[in-house]
Amino acid sequence: MPSSLMIQGAGSNVGKSLLVAGLARALTLRGMKVLPFKPQNMSNNAAVTVDGGEIGRAQALQALACRTDPVTDMNPVLLKPETETGAQVVVHGKRLTSVKARDYAKLKPQLMDAVLASFDRLQKQADVVLVEGAGSPAEVNLRAGDIANMGFARAANVPVILTGDIDRGGVIAQLAGTKTVIEPGDAAMICGFLINKFRGDTSLFDDGYRLIEQLTGWPGFGVIPWFDDAHKLPAEDALDIGGRSGDGDFKVVCPVLSRIANFDDLDPLKVTPGVSVHMVRAGQPLPGDADLVILPGSKSTRGDLEFLRLQGWDIDLAAHVRRGGHVLGLCGGYQMLGRKIADPGGIEGPPGTTAGLGLLDVETTMIPDKTLTQVRAKHIASSCAVSGYEIHIGRTDGPDRARPLFEIDGRAEGAISSDGRIMGSYLHGIFSADEFRTQYVNLLGGTAATTPYMESIDKVLNEFAGHLETHVNVDSLLEVSRRDT
Repeated sequence: MPSSLMIQGAGSNVGKSLLVAGLARALTLRGMKVLPFKPQNMSNNAAVTVDGGEIGRAQALQALACRTDPVTDMNPVLLKPETETGAQVVVHGKRLTSVKARDYAKLKPQLMDAVLASFDRLQKQADVVLVEGAGSPAEVNLRAGDIANMGFARAANVPVILTGDIDRGGVIAQLAGTKTVIEPGDAAMICGFLINKFRGDTSLFDDGYRLIEQLTGWPGFGVIPWFDDAHKLPAEDALDIGGRSGDGDFKVVCPVLSRIANFDDLDPLKVTPGVSVHMVRAGQPLPGDADLVILPGSKSTRGDLEFLRLQGWDIDLAAHVRRGGHVLGLCGGYQMLGRKIADPGGIEGPPGTTAGLGLLDVETTMIPDKTLTQVRAKHIASSCAVSGYEIHIGRTDGPDRARPLFEIDGRAEGAISSDGRIMGSYLHGIFSADEFRTQYVNLLGGTAATTPYMESIDKVLNEFAGHLETHVNVDSLLEVSRRDT
């Protein structure tokens, strides 16, 4: 009989995504067929699935931990913020609509059916489905119509393990407070707790651990020490984007846009010998000694272009180009590099046209149809093969398209300026190709060493799985997953 277990958090960013990935790899190494599931995710960092849709990147990483391909059922509802008060709603991998936050609650009843249908399909394929919650069940003001935490757990009869983040402090209050504020029926779904991100001697928390058990009536399943290599795995939340990674001489700079998307494109560069990656946040100038500036993807290209100008980054970028620096725009960043971006149908916001940065002789028009596809391509300058994915709206064309960056089955992709220093492409994930990543940096004047990026991700997942096997009672968690709540 298939079993399931849901990891919920006593707060946001307690490490739920990584815990599900680690447990998934641990159970996979035990020979079990494991599949990940997150009913509702909110992220602009999306992955393209083998069945032609999009899901959160965290679920793609969890699928990798399960050694299986990502499919849309793993994240049936994906919310992609477009403004401070609204988001695009993606259901079963395809855009359904865009709504204001206050109107989203009206959609929830029909979304629960989609969530339960996906969960049912996954259960039929797996020995165990590991479910990740969203935010916290303690947000009781959001409980009505909930599909992400206890609303789903009760509808699907899935036992819950509540996780607290001790690194932030106040973990006893996190867990005991959650028991206090949630309704008794929701509390009954919780079968125990985990303490995550402990630094130092875990025995020092023995008294606190017992106190949580006494206050809540829930058994503890372990205290998980801080895992140093967690930062080597792709992050989904833009809040987790670090300032600087690597210490190589070739300096890559990336501005953190307000609606930055698919920022894990840069992760392979961060661990490449000879390269350093600097993520520049709002209010900071782009460093003048950059070798390469990467304009990343964006969920709201015209809005983020305005944001970029408000920071003065357009001036910094123009100075970088005058100094002979290189620029690469990916997806939304590619669109920004052109002469203009037209959105006559108001797909990303109010209808209109925005002047681009004018660094590439191309123009973009937003169109309703969204491109969602996994691709294999060839980098023309180096002849290196890359695997990536396209996830965008908009069609880009112009004279600089005559100098493409990639070739896909004989089709030209991307654009390069006449002097060869400004490049744009719709392809995400290209730097995961080890040989291409090395050759690209070296062609731009750097000295990068080839490292096996995807192998390193797999190694970290194995190590984290071992970390959890050591510090968590995984056998008891399996027993809970088979329990009829």
